[in-house]
Amino acid sequence: MADTRERFIDAATRAFAERGFYGTSIANIAESLPFTKQALLHLFGSKDKLYAEVLTRISERLMRDLAAAGTETSDASERFENVFVNILRASLENSDDTRLLMRELLDNKRRAESARTWYLAAFLDTLTDLARDALGDGAPARSLALVYQLLGAINYFVVSRPTLAQMLGAKTFDELSTAYEHELRSLITSRLGVADEP
Repeated sequence: MADTRERFIDAATRAFAERGFYGTSIANIAESLPFTKQALLHLFGSKDKLYAEVLTRISERLMRDLAAAGTETSDASERFENVFVNILRASLENSDDTRLLMRELLDNKRRAESARTWYLAAFLDTLTDLARDALGDGAPARSLALVYQLLGAINYFVVSRPTLAQMLGAKTFDELSTAYEHELRSLITSRLGVADEP
């Protein structure tokens, strides 16, 4: 039963990543599996509850990745850099999760007012605390702004990879992919190096 549940969540993640919450139906998800719409509803109750399961799983993975990253050093700046490089690598490995989260931010306007849980709150809080330590700055808004800029850079790169691969050709795209992590590290290093600016 647990395996079936995980297969449903995997299929739902792909469908929500491709079509968004509003563009995906339980029937769409069931079509990709050897199960019926009724089986999905029996396990999860509704599309909203299935979506919550998908977001919970992504959030838990992000928190596990975060806990595993940056433990190699006690230097706050180095730890912050390592965490974001690991976020980049994990985002590349889990591109459906990344696409789904981008869609969630775009599609969430209708649900935002009634949302009771924001699944990434703990993840963002932890990253903001790491940014504050790395910047040596107590201003949470400034730290959160840096976190959002870096997450935006990572997510934009990850979701645009299929288009970039076609647009640039294999050789240039491979060079870009290789250079991206280095440039992300440089961006973080330069940003942390100006922590005393307003």
